[in-house]
Amino acid sequence: MEYIGAVFGGGITRAVISNPAKKSAEIKKAVITLKSIGGAEKYQIETFTEKQAFHKNVEKADIAAEAERIMAEGGFRQLDAWNESAYYLLKVSKKGKTSLTKKRLADKKKPVGAKGNNRQKKYILGGGGEIPPLVDLGVMTKDGHVVSAMYDKYRQINRFVEIIDDALGGDPPKELNVIDFGCGKSYLTFVVYYYLTEVKGIKANITWLDLKADVIKKCGALAEKYGYENLSFEVGDINGYKPKAKPDMVIALHACDTATDYALYNAVSWGAERIISVPCCQHELNGQIKTDELLALTDYGLIKERFSALATDAIRGKLLEYMGYKVQMLEFVDFSHSPKNLLIRAVKRNTPKQKREESLKRAEALIKEFNFNPTLYRLLVKQAVDIL
Repeated sequence: MEYIGAVFGGGITRAVISNPAKKSAEIKKAVITLKSIGGAEKYQIETFTEKQAFHKNVEKADIAAEAERIMAEGGFRQLDAWNESAYYLLKVSKKGKTSLTKKRLADKKKPVGAKGNNRQKKYILGGGGEIPPLVDLGVMTKDGHVVSAMYDKYRQINRFVEIIDDALGGDPPKELNVIDFGCGKSYLTFVVYYYLTEVKGIKANITWLDLKADVIKKCGALAEKYGYENLSFEVGDINGYKPKAKPDMVIALHACDTATDYALYNAVSWGAERIISVPCCQHELNGQIKTDELLALTDYGLIKERFSALATDAIRGKLLEYMGYKVQMLEFVDFSHSPKNLLIRAVKRNTPKQKREESLKRAEALIKEFNFNPTLYRLLVKQAVDIL
């Protein structure tokens, strides 16, 4: 394909292949990132289907050919790419004509210092300016540089913001009401507010809910310090909370065990268009699991515990699909940093009834096989709540 070789010959650090010609295409998007892998610089390609993400590492010399193959086989019409000084936009018309535009990026202090060690990646929060919550967290200096010892934390925060950005889609709303359940002392909510308002230009109204009054008081003082006028804090429980306005997005990070189920149930009940959840401490099904045929999964405590956690989130995903959401299970942080690295992203879609019912059947088959009685299933299905 014309121009791809020229684009990747310019030291590209990040690229996104998107806009497939056919909506039915299996691969919806591909993200290409320059990384340090095994002591050498390579490109990592992350391809996304409706429900999964796949990773592949490619030598620098082979990336142009690989990008061309992905675009050709998937019928993609757009390639966005960045290096340290320029932005490239490659487009393919319906008639197959290729065009390339290049824009020079404004000179800014780079948010990440030394070369190597994955320092050349272009991050979504990499504008080069001060981000007050990250400065207070010790991740960034006031002149916009990332503290070397905090680089992994910086990368994880960027990953979370990227996941939210993808959930917003290509035409984000001008105003967004967000409910954030139980983040504790996490600065992620502040960073999300900064990104939505300062970077995306969205009028974001975020309500942060937590059980601890002292945490709410401290966070309220920080919001006032940063000048985040539409970021408010309330003491309250996930179950039974009544928002002042219909939430467009619900975020629930590390809500323990069935608290995640109540967060998901509330989000669905309110008709939230987007749900971002990082489950934690999935103990419920571990105490329920019984099977006559698949005893190998229950004979060892560690295997039983991990399988129960995965089964919990698989059922949650299928139940959200049943309620009309497009669901993806994503890796939030590298497994080497934390085994609790699964993130559920659900976006409301016009899902056909037959497809929704198939998702419910799959959830119920898993429930029946292991004699589960999950909280979210009871809330959404057994109680026959009229949400759809």
